[in-house]
Amino acid sequence: MRLRLAAALLLSSTMLAGAQDAPKEFPAKLVGHALLPANTIIPAPADAPADLKVSGKFITPGKRVEQVGTVMGTSGGRPTSLSTPFAGQPVQGFSGIRSLGNGEFLVLTDNGFGAKANSPDAMLFFHKLKADFNTGAVERLSTTFLHDPDKKVPFRIVHEGTEKRYLTGADFDPESIQPIGGKYWIGEEFGPYLIRVDASGKVEAVFETTVGGKPARSPDHYAVTTPAAPNLPVEFNVRRSKGYEGMAQSPDGRFLYPLLEGPLWNAETKDNEEVDGKEVLRILEFDVQNEKWTGRSWFFPLEQRGLAIGDFNMIDATTALIIERDNGEGTADRACTADQKGPDCFHDLAKFKRIVKIEMTDANVGKSVRKVGFIDLMKIADPDRKAKQGAIDGVLPFPFFTIENVDVVDLAGGIIVVGNDNNLPFSSSRDPKKADDNELVLLSVKELLTAK
Repeated sequence: MRLRLAAALLLSSTMLAGAQDAPKEFPAKLVGHALLPANTIIPAPADAPADLKVSGKFITPGKRVEQVGTVMGTSGGRPTSLSTPFAGQPVQGFSGIRSLGNGEFLVLTDNGFGAKANSPDAMLFFHKLKADFNTGAVERLSTTFLHDPDKKVPFRIVHEGTEKRYLTGADFDPESIQPIGGKYWIGEEFGPYLIRVDASGKVEAVFETTVGGKPARSPDHYAVTTPAAPNLPVEFNVRRSKGYEGMAQSPDGRFLYPLLEGPLWNAETKDNEEVDGKEVLRILEFDVQNEKWTGRSWFFPLEQRGLAIGDFNMIDATTALIIERDNGEGTADRACTADQKGPDCFHDLAKFKRIVKIEMTDANVGKSVRKVGFIDLMKIADPDRKAKQGAIDGVLPFPFFTIENVDVVDLAGGIIVVGNDNNLPFSSSRDPKKADDNELVLLSVKELLTAK
């Protein structure tokens, strides 16, 4: 990231000249499509506590449900045809990805069922996948379960008294993963924290987040507690479910760049952080070798209030790809009529689903990154009929509620991979009545990757 002075000045002048320009839209062409079926369940490890053999027992608020397959998943009130509890652990949905080459990908499974309260029996793990983009098949090559036998986690975990101390979705919400030097760094949303694990998934360290030398904490941070009286304040500056969502690493592996999903709360202005009238998200910098925050950060400006980001990976030392999205799902061909909301139509359509190229340099530390351009994931061209499902008149929309995976696969060839998080069993964005598969698409976007 550290640029020589001349290069930094050149980049700075380029940034300032185009700072007010709207990012340019570039085309995206589908070159491959692979699917992992929604109902992909694996057994818990043999040494896991009995409680982890069945997952999703606490989906219904205030009620424990033990009988497998008796609570229907819903998406926007629509039944998804897939019911909990599960006999085993669901492999999906995926909240972070890294391309390993040769059609192989490192993917991270989300916290389980979306919250601390409903995920104490959802195990945390990451996988190595092999995708065949010709046949459309995805093979799970390996799964690594997170565990804390050395008690590096600074708070009480669900399985505190066990020997292996497997971690669950009531302990952490893992959202992004980066392999560096045989270790795996995980960006987490509840704290938000940075977590380092070894190749076996054993926790080696948990790092608190600081911004400007002060703690950044959500209401799910272990140090944030309910006050003793209703007239007493509770203090936190990161909204629930708005901690780390994407996290990139510098090409040399020296720095990590965790990115918050929501704006920090500014206690002085009593509002979310903004720059030039736009809500902004913090990109922080962590020194991997020295294991500390550098104090440097950048701002990612949201195009509209209420949007969120899904993933973040570098293209090179100064440019990166970020998913920026709304909360809609589904396509217009299956939209509900006005004021209708039913089990077989979409009432809140996907409209804003983008992969954005940004530039972040030494010259704009403490300022907004420059948005160079974007592709619209609702308009993926499919002239060669590569889509395995979901294509409409030669176009493959990617209309998922949460899209949380993007990385460069072949920089010279201009190929990236994009994947959804299917929030199993709570998203049905392709078919309003069917739980989403986890889809990986290969996209040709050379014009975006080479744009200046």
